[in-house]
Amino acid sequence: MPSVGPPISAPPIPPLGDDTPPLVSHAAAAGAGSADDTARGRFDSTGHKNMHQLVQLRWIAALGQLITIYVVYLGFDVKLPLNYMLAVLGCLVAFNAVSMLRLRVYPEVTNGELFVSMLVDVGMLTAQLYLSGGATNPFVFLYLMQVTLGAMLLKSWSTWTLVAVALCCIGGLALAARPLPLPLDHASGVASLYIQGMLVCFAINAVLLVVFVSRISHNLRARDAHLADLRQRAAEEEHIVRMGLLASGAAHELGTPLATLAVILGDWRRMPAFADDPELTQEISEMQTQVLRCKSIVSGILLSAGEARGEAPVETTVRTFLDDLIIEWRETRLGATLEYHNDFGQDLRIISDSALKQMIGNVLDNALEASPEWVGLRVTRAGADLTLIVTDRGPGFPAAMLAQLGKPYQSSKGRPGGGLGLFLVVNVARTLGGRVWAKNLPQGGAMVTLTLPLAALTLDDDETPDVSDEQDGDQDGREDKVDAS
Repeated sequence: MPSVGPPISAPPIPPLGDDTPPLVSHAAAAGAGSADDTARGRFDSTGHKNMHQLVQLRWIAALGQLITIYVVYLGFDVKLPLNYMLAVLGCLVAFNAVSMLRLRVYPEVTNGELFVSMLVDVGMLTAQLYLSGGATNPFVFLYLMQVTLGAMLLKSWSTWTLVAVALCCIGGLALAARPLPLPLDHASGVASLYIQGMLVCFAINAVLLVVFVSRISHNLRARDAHLADLRQRAAEEEHIVRMGLLASGAAHELGTPLATLAVILGDWRRMPAFADDPELTQEISEMQTQVLRCKSIVSGILLSAGEARGEAPVETTVRTFLDDLIIEWRETRLGATLEYHNDFGQDLRIISDSALKQMIGNVLDNALEASPEWVGLRVTRAGADLTLIVTDRGPGFPAAMLAQLGKPYQSSKGRPGGGLGLFLVVNVARTLGGRVWAKNLPQGGAMVTLTLPLAALTLDDDETPDVSDEQDGDQDGREDKVDAS
C-alpha cells in the first residue's frame, strides 16, 4: 500500500473562533428552535411582523387616548361622557389582547386579517370621536394615519375599501355627532384650544407614521430579500440537477469502456511478454489501480444520483467514516501530505453518506491544488455540530472570490468549469442544514470551516455507539493505519 511519510513542519491548524459570516446559514440559527420560529419558517412572515406592528401601535393609541381623555376632562374642564369613552377604550384593549394571543397561537397572518384589524381600529376611533365632538374634534385627522398604514400594509382593494369606510365615518360624524363645547377662537392662534389640538394631532401623526412606516418598509424589504434568496437558491438547485443528470449520463457511458480496460489489463498481466518484465508488470498494476479508482468514482456518481444497484447507506461512526475517508484520500493522492487530527471526542453512530464524502473530498482536493506541499484537517465537535477545519499554505483566496465563494464558476484557477467544487460543497452543506466559512490566514494560506448538525447524520437520539470488542479492535487498527500514513 502506498503511504506517505511523516508530515513536514507546518504551522498548527488555527483554532475555532472565526467571525467570518457564514456562506450558508443554518436554518436553526441562534435563537431559533422555538415552536413559533419553526412555524414561521414555513411561510412568509411579513404579515406576522406587520400585525405585530399594529399591535404595538394599538397599545400606544390606547395609552394616548387615556392620557388625552383625562387631560381634556380634568385640565381643560371639558365635559366628556367619561364612562362611555372608557368603555370603548376597554374594548380596544381587549381586542388588542386577543390579537396578541392569536399571534402566539397561530403566527400566519393574511391580508384579510390585517384588513379586519384596521377596520376595528377605524371603528374604535370613530366611536371615540363621536363621543368627543365628532368632526369638530381636532383629532379627526388621525384617520389619515389609518389610511396611510392601510396603503402600506393592505392589497389595493382593501386599501380603497378602508378609504371609503373612513370617508363614511367622517361624514357620519359630521352629520350625527354633537360638537365639542369649545370656543372657535382661531384668532387667538396657538392659544386656541382647537389649534393646540391640531398641533398635537399633527405631531402624533408625524411621529407614529415615521416610526411605523419605517418599520413596515424594513419588513417589506426583508421579504423582498428573502424572495430573491429563494429564487437564487431555486436557480442553483436547478443548476445542480442539470449537472447531476450530465454526470449520471457520463458515468453510464464510461462504465463500458472502463470494464473493457479492466479486462484488457488483466489479460496483459497474464501474457508472458508482460509477466516476464517487472517494470511493465508494475506499470500494469498501477494502471489497474487507476482503472479501479475510475470505476469507484463512477459508482459514487451513480450512488449520488440514486442509480447504484445493490448498494445502500451503511451504518458507521463518525471516527470510522472520517478515518476511512482519509485513508482512501491518501492512497489515491500519491505524494500528498495531509496532517489529520480527529478530536471529535466520544464516538457517535451515523449513516455514511456519499454526498458528505464527496463534499469533504472536494474541500481537501481544492486545498491540495492550492498547497501541494501541505494540507491540514482537524475534526472537532461543538455541541450538536460536527466541525471540520481544512487549512493550507497556498496563496489564499482573492478578496473578490471570498465575496462570491460558493457561487458557480467563481474560481481563481482560470479554467473552464472552475469553482464547481466549492459550489457543490456549499449546496451539500445547505442541504444537510450546515454552514460553510472561508477566510485567509494572517500567516498565509486559507482556512475553510464546515459545520454540520449531527442530527442530520445520526441514526437516532442515542449517542452511545454499540461497538463490540471486535469492532474496537478494528477501530484501533484503523487509527494506527491513519497515523502511519
